[in-house]
Amino acid sequence: MSAPMISLDSLAPASSMDAMLAKATSGGCSSSSCGSSAKPEDMDTAIWEKIKDHPCYSEEAHHYFARMHVAVAPACNIQCNYCNRKYDCANESRPGVVSEKLTPDQARRKVIAVANEVPQLSVLGIAGPGDACYDWRKTKATFEEVSRDIPDIKLCISTNGLALPDHVDELVEMNVDHVTITINMVDPEIGTKIYPWIFYRNRRYTGLEASRILHERQMLGLEMLTARGILTKINSVMIPGVNDEHLLEVNKWVKERGAFLHNVMPLISDPAHGTHFGLTGQRGPKAMELKALQDKLEGGAKLMRHCRQCRADAVGLLGEDRGQEFTLDQIPDEVAYDPAGRETYREVVARERGDHAAAKQAAVNTVKETEAAGSLLVAVATKGGGRINEHFGHAREFQVYEASPKGIVFVGHRKVEQYCMGGFGEDATLDGVIEALEGIDVVLCAKIGDCPSDSLAAAGIRATDAYGFDYIEAAIGALYAAEFGLELLAESA
Repeated sequence: MSAPMISLDSLAPASSMDAMLAKATSGGCSSSSCGSSAKPEDMDTAIWEKIKDHPCYSEEAHHYFARMHVAVAPACNIQCNYCNRKYDCANESRPGVVSEKLTPDQARRKVIAVANEVPQLSVLGIAGPGDACYDWRKTKATFEEVSRDIPDIKLCISTNGLALPDHVDELVEMNVDHVTITINMVDPEIGTKIYPWIFYRNRRYTGLEASRILHERQMLGLEMLTARGILTKINSVMIPGVNDEHLLEVNKWVKERGAFLHNVMPLISDPAHGTHFGLTGQRGPKAMELKALQDKLEGGAKLMRHCRQCRADAVGLLGEDRGQEFTLDQIPDEVAYDPAGRETYREVVARERGDHAAAKQAAVNTVKETEAAGSLLVAVATKGGGRINEHFGHAREFQVYEASPKGIVFVGHRKVEQYCMGGFGEDATLDGVIEALEGIDVVLCAKIGDCPSDSLAAAGIRATDAYGFDYIEAAIGALYAAEFGLELLAESA
């Protein structure tokens, strides 16, 4: 096993490079490969430079870097049957949801406050709560104000694509090199089941005509972005019985038009949210149904599987949201940006991720060398840094990896309610966690008690903390080798 190391997020309070390095190297980062590049061998260097610190565009980067969304664009030009922007719960993660809307100047203050306290921050995104391209004046003003204070922050927008073609040239001028477009259909007939209306050129359209206009504008916007070298991520909501099988066609269309990533997300249809789909009983997909569709899409446009369907005011690493720490009433009227923390953090991460990349490659080689025919679905409790560093009872999500003769691949995540609160766990909560782990073979965590371990075993899921604080892929590689005959699986401590 590799040497244990604390989570990189605990380095944040350290004020100097020496302090951060002392913490980082006290338990890890000692390999001779430390500081080496984590760039995949088959990726163009220019593309890697664009995505290496972007947690949404790089699965590897999401272990280390944070994003924040500022809710400056409340107006929207389409209605989606899965959206209700009026509902808000601070504990939920769902696109379009915000606790407070911001002016561009308020957004600038908030970004500076976050950058000073969250050194992992690398990306500023505008994802609504309406549409960033439709509410363009506020989007543009926000980017201009923030860029003056923090010139190295990556700028990113999410849009439904209807107004996108009108602003592509301005996006280029502002050095926005990442754009996400939500595309749920390429057949307007299917679009009529998803979009009741659109508002375009000062007129409201409904039915087939609305879907046809939206489709044409989305394809045009995607083609324009590709022609200008802007990386695009396509978000698609998987709606069982509506567009689930059709997303195979969507994937083909967006790949042909140069999309960098395709992110297929599950429909969120809780009736409490008040959406049309939620109130009419349209269900969302089960975790294994989503995985099955994503597996069918392999070989098409490159898939993003680490999305967390973030709020429009999310702050922090993917899988966490620190937005409630940075509400306007907690931010001074005057804030000054201090780049020292972010700069120091990046230097430490450069060393750690090089070591991680080497460990990952060694683990992948181990899996391939076993020449086994089987596969393992592994759920990991982690707080970040690419390590198994979360207690089972404290986890609010599990990252899911699949080990097979092809290697070790991140395939998704499972959100759960925290089981252990103050040293005690509720049986009903544990039952919910076990249900969320459907299809999982093994759970890896930093620590687990006898009671949840026994309950998981009764459900056919093994759990072990024998690999606590190891790199995720290194642990899975050792687990896979043990599973298929090289050595016996280590038992929980």
